[in-house]
Formats: sequence, C-alpha cells, structure tokens
Amino acid sequence: MAYETRRQFPNRRIWITNEIIHNPSVNKNLRDMDVHFVQVVDGQKDFSGVGDGEVVILPAFGASVQEMKLLNDRGAIIVDTTCPWVSKVWNSVEKHKKDGHTSIVHGKYKHEETIATLSFADTYLVVLNLEEAQYVCDYILHGGDKEVFLDKFNNAHSPGFDPDVDLVRVGVANQTTMLKGETEAIGKLVERTMMQKHGTDKLNEHFMSFNTICDATQERQDAMYGLVKAKQPADLMLVIGGYNSSNTTHLHEIAIDKGFVSFHVDSAERLIDATTISHQPLEKGETTSTDWLPDGPIVVGVTSGASTPDKIVEQTILRLLELKGESLGANN
Repeated sequence: MAYETRRQFPNRRIWITNEIIHNPSVNKNLRDMDVHFVQVVDGQKDFSGVGDGEVVILPAFGASVQEMKLLNDRGAIIVDTTCPWVSKVWNSVEKHKKDGHTSIVHGKYKHEETIATLSFADTYLVVLNLEEAQYVCDYILHGGDKEVFLDKFNNAHSPGFDPDVDLVRVGVANQTTMLKGETEAIGKLVERTMMQKHGTDKLNEHFMSFNTICDATQERQDAMYGLVKAKQPADLMLVIGGYNSSNTTHLHEIAIDKGFVSFHVDSAERLIDATTISHQPLEKGETTSTDWLPDGPIVVGVTSGASTPDKIVEQTILRLLELKGESLGANN
C-alpha cells in the first residue's frame, strides 16, 4: 500500500508517521522513493512540516487518536496501512472503556503500537511481563503502598491513575507482537486474581479478556517452539529481522531461553565471513562475535520476524550456504 501510494501520487509530497514496519530494507526503499518520515523531537512527533492536503501514510502499528485528528484537521489524504490485528486490540480497549474497565496492556509503553492503543483507552496500565503482572495482582489482593506502585509504573499508566480505585474492574489487552504464551499467562493470572478477590459469580463484572495476538506472530512463535523441540537439535539459530522488531526479538528470546546458540541479524550483510558475524544480543546493542560458524556439517535453524521480507531471508540463507562452501542447484 505504501509503495502504491507513491505510484498513485507521483508528484505529491508524501509523509509517513513512523516506520511502516520494523524492517530497515523496507524503510530504506520508502526513503529512496522520496517518502518523508515525520521526525521525532524530544520524544514527540513533529508534524509542523506536513502541509495542508498532503498525503500521509499511517504505518502498520497505527496512529494515535490525537495524530489522526490533527491530520484530519489539516485535510491530509490518509493512506491507512494499520494492521487489522492492531485494530482488533483497539476494539477490545474500546469495549473496556465502554464498560468502565481499566485496560491492563501487556506491552512496551514506549512502543508506537502500544502508544496508539493507549490513545483509545480511558484508564490503563501497561505491564511488560509476567513478573510485573504478578506485582499488580498482589496489589489487587493485598493492597500496598500506592506511591511505590505508581513509581514502579511511572510513564506506564494513565494520568491520575489510582490503583486502589482503577484495579477493581479490569480488562486485559496486548501489544500484538508480544510472546503469546506470556500474554496468555498474564490473562489467566489476572482472571484468577479477580475470581479470588470478587468471587467466581462476579467475575464478568470485574474482568474482560480477548485474544488479540497477531496470527503472523503466533504462527512464527509456534514454529519456533517446534524448532527447539526437533529430534535433531540445531547447532545454531539464525533469527532474521529488524533489530527494533518486537516479534523478531521474541523469537530470538525463545531460542536463547531454550539454551540454543542464537544470532539475531537484520540482513545477509551481517554474516561478514565464516569467522565473524555482526548481530544483536538480547537487551544489548549490536555487537560483533567471532568463531560463530562451526566447521563441518551442521544443522542451522532459520526463522524470521513477521515483518521480514522473504527476499531478505533468502539472501541470508544463500550467504550462509556460501560461507559453508555450499551452493544451491538450479532446481532448488
């Protein structure tokens, strides 16, 4: 849709409010097509360069209610590429708000998808993982120091959030690219907590939950779990995708958690040679490692994020085969 926008408006100034997806090659293609990216200044998007009536692409992660209103007021021509699974989360959050429930969102509060989702909510709290969800549930059951709670979730809750009031009725939602198993565990934990607090007969008054994990994310996570359980274990894993791609990082996390040697790369160029690879470890910046590729016959597990183009995966596999001295036959 983004590429087609340039073809449909060859002489118009075109903007995009964020990276279309978290893949560097795709975003580079858009820049090469003279698509302008809205700049972020001091943590805020600067729309001052967007002129009245210009074309604006909304990325797969969506845009906040406030951003859409601003663009509408300027008469912008909107091309909306928001993922339907993201829209499904918005609908869930809208239902929470309508029924007076606080939205507990499993996600990263700085992630653009979660920022957009929160703009549809009234009262919300963002939890990063099961550990944070357990802290919230302990507070629901036993109470605690409100100021300590608010400090722990600083920047991850709605303005004026009061845990003593706003955790009485809750709904669970998620950033669509989080770990499926962890999202499900958080949902079940909160459900059990509300049963214990209010009784099973009052559960529907105090708890709401919807399955909003993206299909593409779920399929890849299921496949990775299958890969780590394979009868012939891999000597190493290659996880291919943008370094800022949440769903790609979670695939890498699964491999590491199961004890595999795993390298997260965003392109074939990161496989520098048979001894050196540039990659991104979990929760660290890009680094270079040596002696990464074992000698002799090996088994390599390969996966990629939902936003990784097939071409990038193919190039990476071909580079791997080249480094191992192999080649693909004409019919393969």
